Amino acid sequence: MVDAVEAEGLVKVYGSGEGEVRALDGLDLRVAEGTVVGLLGPNGAGKTTTIKVLTTLLVPDAGSARVRGTDVLRDPGGVRSTIGVSGQYAAVDEYLTGFENLDMVGRLYHLGSGAAKERARELLEQFDLADAADRQVKGYSGGMRRRLDLAGALVARPPVLFLDEPTTGLDPRSRLGMWKVIDDLVKGGTTLLLTTQYLEEADQLADRIAVIDHGRVIAEGTADDLKEQVGGERVEVVVEDAASLGSAREALAGLGRGEAVVDERSRRLTVPVSGGASVLVEAVRRLDDAGVGVSDLGLRRPTLDDVFLTLTGRATEEPDDSDGATRETQEVAG
Repeated sequence: MVDAVEAEGLVKVYGSGEGEVRALDGLDLRVAEGTVVGLLGPNGAGKTTTIKVLTTLLVPDAGSARVRGTDVLRDPGGVRSTIGVSGQYAAVDEYLTGFENLDMVGRLYHLGSGAAKERARELLEQFDLADAADRQVKGYSGGMRRRLDLAGALVARPPVLFLDEPTTGLDPRSRLGMWKVIDDLVKGGTTLLLTTQYLEEADQLADRIAVIDHGRVIAEGTADDLKEQVGGERVEVVVEDAASLGSAREALAGLGRGEAVVDERSRRLTVPVSGGASVLVEAVRRLDDAGVGVSDLGLRRPTLDDVFLTLTGRATEEPDDSDGATRETQEVAG
């Protein structure tokens, strides 16, 4: 499969001396044509910097990158002609109407007056903004602005789309609506690189996921691949009485692929296993034979939250202040 986006050894450094921040530290990334890759990582990991380099908004200090075979350094204009970009913050003119914003973008792409107007109306319908088309954007809600910004990125029907945290700040209903729009784009053949802090968003949308931390890709694969890396399935048991945790542990000895983990505070016992439902049935039989009262029992799979905690040691929402960078530099660094 042809790669629509390729990055090799990307380095981007902000500041110098003790204040130096390596936003990208040898990042490698590939996005196959017609697929969605989710770029995930904690705040300050380098996600936004990656997007800015790939979309020619920043020049890397080292490394190379190509979009559809066009080098981002040698031919930035050629790259821009094939991409659409929606950043973290809606880049719309709040004193223009929704229609005027999209019409202006169409004219900037040299679509011509008639074609620009037609495309603007088409996108306003697609993004459920037709009723607000002739209202000034300063009266739009945050969700409406985000949808208008994404519509603007699609005016020229770009084959490659970069979305930097497109649903941040949206309510659950608006987020689901945005997922539907993104899913439709991909079904139409658009290649998408998506950065997000919402793990369920990557699970829902991405064909492959690249986990980035401290400016490097530290793990890559499908959601299932990444979940498998942190231990696969596990049987979780919550006993009725904490005093029976020892009996439960003895009953389940040898059931799984490793030692059981006991949490006395929550009366929970966790055993890494393989074998699916048959293992769960065996666990029920053993606990019943041992006379252990159970208030909850289930077969769990690791979540992307588990992947993050295992790979990075922190959740995606936690800011990374360890490098001592200023707030401004952190925001630029993604």
